[in-house]
Amino acid sequence: MDEIVKKLAGLGLLGVILVILTAASEGSSAAVAATLTTLGGPFGIVGAIALLGLITIVGDIVAGYGIEAILKAIYEERSKTESVKYLIKEIKDLPITEDLKLKLKNQICQDIILEVEEVKIPKTIEIIAVIFRF
Repeated sequence: MDEIVKKLAGLGLLGVILVILTAASEGSSAAVAATLTTLGGPFGIVGAIALLGLITIVGDIVAGYGIEAILKAIYEERSKTESVKYLIKEIKDLPITEDLKLKLKNQICQDIILEVEEVKIPKTIEIIAVIFRF
């Protein structure tokens, strides 16, 4: 799963959309191919057909691990190289449930919280000035 997650994370938002599209099509690669062909791209139908193999693999992984685990792993990987603020905005716009959006946001924010170093509270030192007059 780790290799596929890294490859899907490398695709960015397109990788996330591919996972959601594959899960929503319930294993129908024809629905995914039609959508990809409609979207076009530089390779058109040839590129869409080439992606069918990848879609099948993604569908098998989603069926095995679940969409929540896959999306969490993708966003965790992407948070290493991309702005967390950008990723949270992207998650907000995804066509998924509010519960899953919240879980993904918490996953990204949890990674940030774990990276913060412990802050030590400075000790208070009182300085008393003594002035001698002669």
